[in-house]
This record gives sequence, structure tokens and C-alpha cells, in this order.
Amino acid sequence: MSSEFDIQEELKKLPSSPGVYIMRDADDRILYVGKAVSLKNRVRQYFQSARGKSPKIVRMVSRIDHFEYIVTDSELEALVLESNLIKEHRPKFNTMLKDDKSYPYIKVTLGEPYPRVVTARGMKKDNSKYYGPYPTAGAVKDMIELVRKLYRLRSCSKKLPEAQGKERPCLYYHIGQCDAPCQKGNISPEEYRKKVDAALEFLNGNTEAETKELTAKMQKASEELRFEEAAQYRDLIESIQTIGERQKITMNDGDDRDVIALAVDEAREVAVVQVFFMRDGRMIGREHFFLNLGEEDPEPVILRNFVMQYYAGTPFIPKELMLEFAPPDQELLEAYLTERRGARVQIRVPQRGMKEKLVELAHENAVGVLTRDRDRLIREDLKTRGAVKEIEDLLRLQTAKRMEAYDISNISGVESVGSMIVYEGGRPKKNDYRKFRIRTVIGPNDYASMEEVLTRRFQRARDLSSGFDVLPDLILMDGGKGQVHIAEKVLREFDMSIPVAGMVKDDYHRTRGLWYHDEEVPIDTSSEGFKLITRIQDEAHRFAIEYHRQLRSKGQLRSVMDEIEGIGDKRKKALLRAFGSVEGIRDASVDELAHAESMNRAAAEKVWAFFHKDEKRDLNHEDSGESPEAGG
Repeated sequence: MSSEFDIQEELKKLPSSPGVYIMRDADDRILYVGKAVSLKNRVRQYFQSARGKSPKIVRMVSRIDHFEYIVTDSELEALVLESNLIKEHRPKFNTMLKDDKSYPYIKVTLGEPYPRVVTARGMKKDNSKYYGPYPTAGAVKDMIELVRKLYRLRSCSKKLPEAQGKERPCLYYHIGQCDAPCQKGNISPEEYRKKVDAALEFLNGNTEAETKELTAKMQKASEELRFEEAAQYRDLIESIQTIGERQKITMNDGDDRDVIALAVDEAREVAVVQVFFMRDGRMIGREHFFLNLGEEDPEPVILRNFVMQYYAGTPFIPKELMLEFAPPDQELLEAYLTERRGARVQIRVPQRGMKEKLVELAHENAVGVLTRDRDRLIREDLKTRGAVKEIEDLLRLQTAKRMEAYDISNISGVESVGSMIVYEGGRPKKNDYRKFRIRTVIGPNDYASMEEVLTRRFQRARDLSSGFDVLPDLILMDGGKGQVHIAEKVLREFDMSIPVAGMVKDDYHRTRGLWYHDEEVPIDTSSEGFKLITRIQDEAHRFAIEYHRQLRSKGQLRSVMDEIEGIGDKRKKALLRAFGSVEGIRDASVDELAHAESMNRAAAEKVWAFFHKDEKRDLNHEDSGESPEAGG
């Protein structure tokens, strides 16, 4: 233990106040975060006799080097702070949600003159109406498509009425699924709003009136021999019935509630929580959540930890939670949820009737998921979070949750492009991928191109540009010392401290280790951490090359040889005829080039020099043990 921290002496100084305690190891990594009504009593328990303690707690205590604590004014404040710190630091010995999920909502943009029905990830305080959360994006998509068809609402993002008449109406107008408010005189805001109000009623669950009206229209169209129109009404009715079938379980009180139950594996390492979402008395869907178990907490404590972590991150909290077990600190938990919701939230443990059966059904589903998915879950965890943990341990990092990797792609320096890919928790986060067209570098200079890409990326971070405002925990460069130094130079210019590691290649251009803190760190090539690094490296290459191909397919690439001074169209065509491709020209000797039609010695030397001007730089890289970049 640290000579500066005497645990027994520090235990004597603990106050009897409520608060949060943080256990750390010798490398200052957080092992566990907990709350206490009395810090003095709770923290001292860890360092008393090991008799009666679970193996996990004994193992955790053996790694504690020092602890710290934060005093709060109340137990409720301690509860909230504990949840926030767990979510931020993800300590090894805490029970945690394995994935931070965001669930889709249906959003009606009532603040616009011509409102739209769109998908939203979370609720905001704006003038819109939200419905959900829904368990899957597919459920939201189906509902939105049905509402647009029923009420002919627009799907475009045009700013109306300012953009009215500037473009022709889209396909949806021509197939009868939009009234084209983008055209002046088609429909007034008042008429359009009536349709929106009807859509809101439908989204609230009042579908009977709509079904009756569509049935009447279908029958009339059929009687008048308008069979195509009748078929359209029939399809709409079937869509309404299909969505209704997904909401079979109902309760006649019309309330919003979540039904929550738990299943824990025999080793008490992993748990599954099943949640049924009930809105307006109908079950609109369900979702399961995997938890990594820390201390050997009993089921009620695990449920309490889940409720705190899940509802701290979701924008919607129903008025009632039905749980399988009564959680400890139930009144405290209700007070926290009530404060977040802005209205009373009750936690119930039903003992009989329909509500008890719903909880039992949720439990059966949790057991089924745990039984079916446990082995797959363990494998996935090793490939993702386990791999991230290996990288963190290898480089002695507090966290590597968010990793960014970069690559440059070009053809002999023409139309160079850069890619930025992002992995979070060991998985690709494709919404955060970014592309760069190189602006300031002429010719095949991958170092200068990389410097430009990184400079633009971190300048945008400083400007808080959307998509660039979140900084990485680790930057991975596709190269060794030279690439790392480029990245570190850019970071120094922005006064940012972010770890940078480069991938050192062997003689066969295969990664053999990481260049970190000016030394090569060996890595086990059979480990999950190495496999994750390889996946990140391959993904950076793929994304850069794909962007480059997009530019080429649009005819935006000039000929590489346009850059060679003194080589006109006639000589370019002659060289291509003689050697078949740019690669053939590049591989030819000066003598071979000079013997081509329309060429002479001087022109041949210019062509050869253009393609081989970086040869000396590449040889220098090989001498230093670093393979030159292929440039995509």
C-alpha cells in the first residue's frame, strides 16, 4: 500500500455523515463506488474480519490501496451521486448495465406551421409531442409510415412556409401519401393542423374511429367498382390491426407503467433484467438488459442498482414501476424518480391478480434470455469490453472506452482523403465516423496529410462542432513512431493530453506491437485486445478506401499524370498504350519510358522522378524499423 496513505489511520477520520465512498487500487483506478448512510460505519466494514464476506469482496479488498469519500447533505444526494459516478467510471466491482442504450421515440414537431412525424432518440424540452419509448426502431418506423399514409403528412425536412414553391413536389405527393404543403395553395396550415390533431389521437391509441371510417370507405369504393382504391383502404386497415396485435396485453386503467423482473446466472456473474413497457394500459413492447455483477448483492439490491442506472439515462419515467422484489431504500428511490419525473412515481411489488402475472411473465422472459444468450454474451464480452480492458491494462490507461483511428487513402497523392473511425466499448460507432478531403497537401505525403486531418479534427473539437465535440480516450495510428509523433505534435499545439499509440509492423507488414511513450510495447497476437486493434485498423482502411472509391466513381479524380510538368495529353496516351496502366508506368525504368512513342530521355526522367520522389523517405522509414504507409 502507498506509504502516504495509512488505511487504518484514515478509517479513524471518517465522518458519520451520509455520502459516497470510492475504493482505488495502487494505480489509482477506481475499483468500487458505494453510498452510505454513515460513511464511518459502512467503510470500516470492508476492513474488518473476512469471515462471512463473499470471495468477490475479499478479492476487491485485497486490491484496495486507498479510498476517498464525498460527504453529502442527505442519503438521497448520496444515491444520485453514486449512480452518476458508477455510470462515469464503470468500476470493476460494481453491478452495471453492460450497454448504454438509447430508445427511439415518435416525435410530432408541433412547433412548426406544418408539423412532421419523425423518429427521435430521446425527449427534449421543445414544442414537440413525444410518444414512447418504443423497444425497437422497426416499431417506430412502422408506426410513422402508417400515420403518414393515413393522414398524408409530410416526411421532408424543408423549412415551411419559407421553402414553398421552390421545388417540385416529391414522389409521396404523386402516389397520394402527402398533401404537398411545400407548394403554395395546396393546403393551409389550419387544414393541415386538423390532420395532425387526428394523427395525435391515433398515436394516443384511439384507432377504432379510424378503422370504422376506413372500412366504410373500402366498402363504398368496392361497391363503385374502384377496386384499386378499395385495396389501399384494406391494406391500411390490416396495418392498424397488425400494430394492434403487438399490443395484446392490456390493463383497463390506461396508465403508464414498466414491469421489471430479474434472472441471475448460477455463478452470479451476469444477470438479465426484463422490462415490459406499458403505455396507456397497453404493452407496446419489451426489452432485456444484461448486467455485469460486482459484489454478490442479493436480487433486491441488483434491481435497485438497475432502476437507478436505467432511469438516470432515460428521458421518460412512467408513473408506476412494478418490481419482482421490494428494493432497499424504496422510499428514497421513489423520491429520486419523482424528482426526475416532476410527478409522483410509485414502486409496487404485486402479490396477486393480473399485475402479479405480468411480473411472473417478465421473470420467465428474463430466464429465457439468460439461458439462451449466456454463452454468446460471454464471447461478445471478451471480444468487446474484455478486449478494451486488455488494451487498458497493456498501456496502463484509466479508460480506453472511446478509441479513434485514422487513415489516409490516395493514388500517388492525387485526391488524397482521410478517414476517422470511432469505437466505443469495443464496438464501432458509425454515426461518429468522419471523412476528410485533403486540402493543403500536394502529392503522396501521408505524414502531412495526416497532420492536416488531425488538425482539422481537433480544431473542430475546440470549436465544439457537432460530431467532433467528444474527445477520444485513446488515438490509434496506422504506423509506428513517425505517425505517433505527428499526432502528438498536433495535440501539443491544441494543448490536449490524449494517449497516442501506433501500430508497429513486421517485415510482412503485420502488426507486431504498439509504439507507446517512445518504446515498443509487445502484444500477444492471439489476444482479444490484439484482435480488436486489428479490426479497428481494417475498418479505418476500409472507410478511407470506400470514400476514395466514391470520389472516383463520381469522375472527380484527375489523371495522376496531370501533375507531371511537361507531359501533355499526347505523351500520356502514348505511355498508357505502351504500359497499360499508371502502375505499369510507375514500375518502368527510365530507359523503358524513353523508348515509348513521343517520349525522349528528358521527358522519361521527369516521369520517373515524379513516381519515385519519395523513395528516399521510404528507405529512411525502413532503416528506422517502421514500414512506410501504403496510403490506402
